[in-house]
Amino acid sequence: MISGTNKLTNPGSGAHNPDLSWSQVKETISLMCLAMAQIDTTLTDSSRSVDDLTESFTFLAKDAMKLCEIHEKDAEDSVTPALQETHKIAASMLTRIHAAIIAFQFYDRLTQRLHHVRGTLNDLGELIDNPADLYNPERWSGLQNEIRSCYTMECERLMFDRIMQGDTIEEALQLYHHQFTEEDKIKDSDDDTDDDIELF
Repeated sequence: MISGTNKLTNPGSGAHNPDLSWSQVKETISLMCLAMAQIDTTLTDSSRSVDDLTESFTFLAKDAMKLCEIHEKDAEDSVTPALQETHKIAASMLTRIHAAIIAFQFYDRLTQRLHHVRGTLNDLGELIDNPADLYNPERWSGLQNEIRSCYTMECERLMFDRIMQGDTIEEALQLYHHQFTEEDKIKDSDDDTDDDIELF
């Protein structure tokens, strides 16, 4: 972990107070450690919020299902206009709640990517902190291959390849967004043929 290595740097030496032990490598590692700490705090804070939202939606869905069950039970005796309207509202609530929870899947994708970014920063920090690896093209190539192998989506691999080939971030992102949209269309088409998923 570069966080442990970074603790060994001279605390009195830095860009604002350089001495003979100052190096741009140490400064780079410090900034990487900062970025990783920010990623960790973001993941921790957002996890709490998503957990609270999921719990709230779970309770709402259960209440909506109870209303539907009450309607089905009372329908055997008599169905009043008010009861019909209650059932209609409850069914609509269930549909919207299910759609919202499916949308929460974005968070799984987000956390996975942030964990990959954190791992990449850590591996990069260890590489540049080792003089034997810093000027070794094979070590850099190995790191790049390792990073690429972590991607699960083709659009991510394409973006990686384009940036490694020298494309600008804007060009790579444009390709990524186009490919991501196409993959989502295919996924949505496949989902239409699948059986309904029980969320609760």
